[in-house]
Amino acid sequence: MEEQGAVTQEIVRSASEAAGGTQAVTVNIGAVTHAAAETGTAATQVLTAATELSRQSDALSAAVADYLATVQAA
Repeated sequence: MEEQGAVTQEIVRSASEAAGGTQAVTVNIGAVTHAAAETGTAATQVLTAATELSRQSDALSAAVADYLATVQAA
């Protein structure tokens, strides 16, 4: 009977450790999900900034071309 009790205690201990491990994995998955969402937001912001920079570069190139054409025509 003592052996059966010891085995039962071992099963309970193992189940408790497994539950703790599962909880830790769940917390880590939540952290990874949050980090991925933040990375997605940052990537969107970088894309927006790069698009605006490209637009400004095009406008500057056109202004310089116009200026040079005016200077050359003078």
